[in-house]
Amino acid sequence: MTDRTDTPDTAAVTTVYKVSGMSCGHCEGAVSAEISELPGVSSVKAVASTGEVTVVSAAPLDEEAVRAAVDEAGFELVGTA
Repeated sequence: MTDRTDTPDTAAVTTVYKVSGMSCGHCEGAVSAEISELPGVSSVKAVASTGEVTVVSAAPLDEEAVRAAVDEAGFELVGTA
């Protein structure tokens, strides 16, 4: 087995979203927790200082599903970075 993930069967998708309203570690945790519950998501890293949320998933995520998760956390999805 190799470390390469460029074949369609094993390729991970990394997407960076812009989220408005995050100002602290608690905000980062809330957004990360909600997005982590979406099917196929393997990791989430939210950074309040930049408003960026980096999501690694098995396949591209439906933006409306991400928007709903961010909304559930109490923040607003601006779009992709």
